[in-house]
Amino acid sequence: MEALFRQLGYDSEVERDWQSLAEPGQRLGRVCRATRRDYTILGVEDRPVRVRAPGRMFRDDQAPTVGDWVGVRGDDHGRWVIACVLPRRSAFYRRAAGRVPLPQVVAANIDTLLIVSGLDGELNLRRLERYLALAWQSGAVPVFVLNKVDLCADLDDAKALVSALAADVPLHLVCGKSGDVGEIRQYVAEGRTCALLGSSGVGKSTLINALVGEQRMEVGEVREDDRRGRHTTTHRELCLVSDGGVLIDTPGMRELQLWGDARALDRVFAEIAEVAARCRFGDCRHRDEPNCAVREAVGSGEIDAARLSSLQELFDEFAELAEALRQHRNS
Repeated sequence: MEALFRQLGYDSEVERDWQSLAEPGQRLGRVCRATRRDYTILGVEDRPVRVRAPGRMFRDDQAPTVGDWVGVRGDDHGRWVIACVLPRRSAFYRRAAGRVPLPQVVAANIDTLLIVSGLDGELNLRRLERYLALAWQSGAVPVFVLNKVDLCADLDDAKALVSALAADVPLHLVCGKSGDVGEIRQYVAEGRTCALLGSSGVGKSTLINALVGEQRMEVGEVREDDRRGRHTTTHRELCLVSDGGVLIDTPGMRELQLWGDARALDRVFAEIAEVAARCRFGDCRHRDEPNCAVREAVGSGEIDAARLSSLQELFDEFAELAEALRQHRNS
């Protein structure tokens, strides 16, 4: 069990949190699978065990997620029940579906977020900016992964387009289908956790199978009309890698509504933030304010107009979220 805990990322920080929360009779484990209120935990016994979470955790928006360290206890029927969730050192959140503004935590205690895009179609740069805004807020380190290089006619162009979004974010080109994923193996070391995020069909499950070295995740067949794989992952799952570390697979996200605040946008749009320091007003939104250095830079070609439009769209969405949260608190 000691080797398993090391691989899962058990360290002095986890040990300290566990000692402060543990009660007699409880055991520590890490969530490796989540489906509704059923969870699978590693580390409690010498095999994965299924547990339930009490309803109060869902009412208080404290539901566990994949990657969480949790304390479990036995109930009167001999079943394991989650008793507590240890503090998260990082977590990727998005806004949950529905009218009430609530967060949904996708995965927790992540060291590296692999933001995966497929090269078998047009790159959605605006969506990558959205992922990056949430990634910077998560506390994990974002990394861009461009998969399916065998289906891309111009790799240099694709690489240049994505690199231009954030020069300080590592970028790797891989081919999960052929197993050519060497560039991203560096992020999967003993005690380290990587989560793969991306839209449906970008090949996250194929990448995990290549990294794990066996067919752990179901992979959809490739469609003949556009050569894209069908989305098959329907739940979040943590997988152990034979030579160390863990990987978290997540379902493809059709909607990626923002959560948090707009401060991360300065990092996503660093070139605009740098020029914005020369604007007349400190809170300039680069629309119709006088003496706007950013609009001048767009006019001269220094800043891409599409980037400014994307920044404004994301800022407006964060502002709408803040107003929705204010109204919800006052209702």
